[in-house]
Amino acid sequence: MKIAIRLDDITPDMNWSKFERFKNLLDKYNIKALLGVVPENRDTKLMINIPRRDFWEYIKELEDDGWTIAMHGYRHEYTTRDGGLLPLNRNSEFAGLSFRHQYMKIRSGKIILERNGITTDLFMAPSHSYDLNTIKALKKNGFVGITDGFGNAPYMWQDIVFYPISFKRSAALKSQKEGCVTFVVHTNTMTDKDFDAYEKLFASREIVSYSEVLKIKPVIVDDRFRFKEKMMASTKYYIRETLRIASSVKRKLRTVSKKRS
Repeated sequence: MKIAIRLDDITPDMNWSKFERFKNLLDKYNIKALLGVVPENRDTKLMINIPRRDFWEYIKELEDDGWTIAMHGYRHEYTTRDGGLLPLNRNSEFAGLSFRHQYMKIRSGKIILERNGITTDLFMAPSHSYDLNTIKALKKNGFVGITDGFGNAPYMWQDIVFYPISFKRSAALKSQKEGCVTFVVHTNTMTDKDFDAYEKLFASREIVSYSEVLKIKPVIVDDRFRFKEKMMASTKYYIRETLRIASSVKRKLRTVSKKRS
């Protein structure tokens, strides 16, 4: 199984030291990743550094150097609690909104990118959350691909191509199947342990540039495939939430125990 890399939350005010550290690691192994660029960031959690003045020029340089650009939402503002068609999370910038509302958001984001010299037909939904109105609005705005879904090869559904992310990294690393899967990376929150793990991964596995993923011919899937995918995402969400709650309860119990002692 080949592996490609996708970097989320690319903004002028992101954690630049961590991004550059990870980019240097990618450069070392000649890997060109997919960059999810937020056209107009309004998410305070992503506002870490002073905005880089030459941000758009820098992104254009990366694109010219072979990196792939996707539009990562519009403002990265969560407006609903709708998990959408791939409910890995329960918040969304798009899912649950009307077609017209979503169309205008996507159009506005695309205009900002193009005004700054970036043209892309790939979309990356914040929190992986989108619905049928999102897909319809994307197609109306000239987008042909979404970087999401599960599997080891691109697939077409609703006349748009999905480029899958990994459902479970450990399973992808063990798989002997042919194909390619994408690992999602958020450099803003990476730790030294994360950097070390990726260093070992890049040194030991075949990691391809994202442009190679785009060359793979997509297979056509039906609604049954998408239903199965939705159930997988829901299961993963509930397992993660159960573990989070259990961990929170343990912390509270430890705190109570310390106070009593």
